[in-house]
Amino acid sequence: MLSGCSAPVALSDSDRRLQVMTTTGILADLVRNVGGDRVVVDSVVPDNADAHVYEPTLRDVRNIVYADLAFSNYLLLEAQNVIKTLDANLRAGVPSISLAEGASKYAAEIIPLVEDVSLDTIWLGLRVQGTGAEYQANRSSDVLLSATDVSGPGELVAYLTESFGNPDFYINSTDGFDATNGFRDDTATLPPDAHTHMSWAFTKPGVYRLSLKAQLRVAHDARPIDLGNQTFTFAVGVDPHSISGMAAPTVLSAGHADLAIDMDSRRFSIYADPHGGGDVHQEVYDPATTVIEVPNKALKEVPSGTGYRFLGRPGERVHQLPQAVLGRHVHGEIDPHLWQDVGNAQAYVELIRDSLTEADPQGASEYRRNAERYLADLAALDAYMSETIASIPPANRYLVTTHDAFAYLAHAYDIPVAGFVTPNPATEPSLADRVKLTETIRNLRVRAVFLEPNLKARSSTLVEVAKEQGVAVCAIYGDAFDDTVRSYVQMMRFNADSLKKCLAR
Repeated sequence: MLSGCSAPVALSDSDRRLQVMTTTGILADLVRNVGGDRVVVDSVVPDNADAHVYEPTLRDVRNIVYADLAFSNYLLLEAQNVIKTLDANLRAGVPSISLAEGASKYAAEIIPLVEDVSLDTIWLGLRVQGTGAEYQANRSSDVLLSATDVSGPGELVAYLTESFGNPDFYINSTDGFDATNGFRDDTATLPPDAHTHMSWAFTKPGVYRLSLKAQLRVAHDARPIDLGNQTFTFAVGVDPHSISGMAAPTVLSAGHADLAIDMDSRRFSIYADPHGGGDVHQEVYDPATTVIEVPNKALKEVPSGTGYRFLGRPGERVHQLPQAVLGRHVHGEIDPHLWQDVGNAQAYVELIRDSLTEADPQGASEYRRNAERYLADLAALDAYMSETIASIPPANRYLVTTHDAFAYLAHAYDIPVAGFVTPNPATEPSLADRVKLTETIRNLRVRAVFLEPNLKARSSTLVEVAKEQGVAVCAIYGDAFDDTVRSYVQMMRFNADSLKKCLAR
């Protein structure tokens, strides 16, 4: 209780201990267990906050500038503003370790993100590939994807539906086009090696052509580097095989696809999985010979209210490729929640041990002893997790959660993820999400659903559906601690106990 009431940790240049900054409280706890009395540790993202959306403060900046060593999870777990703030304010020469990426050298097991490709039309987004090493690009760099021209019988709008249904535009031809400047503010900004989703709406049937240009901005005040431009073709409610100027084109009509720029080759492509296998089975298509089909089954009515007047009057029908994931959801190819498998947390600890030793060689023996003791604790924790979850009858062993953050727990301890409200915690679920969740609970006779405490304010749908179906709502911890759970070991034991208590009955 005393630790919960104490003042926040502050790094300084007057403390002789190694000053360490982490992005999250979970990482800070791992570092404290290895560093012991030789280190002082603070995290950017506080307890009870969400690393996916957290906005750093001036206090965070002040702490970062005193750090001798920094640890992040990354694999696009943290909001990019967290990463940018960390990287921009570390002193020159201070090591910054991405644990999820480095832990694979210590036998960490990684799981690719396989997204929902069950939609009956194509799911289209934007993607950045390559390293940009030629331009000294890093994880704090930005790639700007801008619309420079749209031709077609109607308007083309690509937009995100944020929480509460507010549209946020990436491309909007209704703004008007200027031959010199292109469309007003029609630019998507992505970090390297990431992709994002959006809805694509076309107000009239016919053939549309969209021209995009890509630029790389290595630093905030640097002049953007031109990466090239490309035109993409859409067949909206018309035969995609009979496009003027395109003989026998390849037609993409289903699965997940992205309009992609490769920073290294400076070439655009369409990076797509037309067969429904997820990101791990994607192929590369040439935009010059490929048509993206928007079929008549994609016709949707414009919703009522003023928020969607850019599409037309309420009740009018437009062709729309669905966003599928509500809210701003930028991510990479690998599930970043590695620590939900205790074996992966052990790999983190080994990397932390070696990184602390390199930064403070005089503390090597202490770091080694602390790590050996903590690794033994984690081995016992791993066994406890396996034994506890295995005691749940297989017919009851289904996990339904707030958002998709427990694939590693499911894989390591044989408890299938039967469903989640949304893939991204910073979103409002759609009606389809709610229907799917209800059917999952009913069909599998799920005994309980699991709610992350730090996402309680955004989880009304999970609670409502559980109440309707007469099932319990229980706690599970994903990304953050709170006043109840203050350490990684405590968090994982709590999760195992909660799963058993709520599912085994």
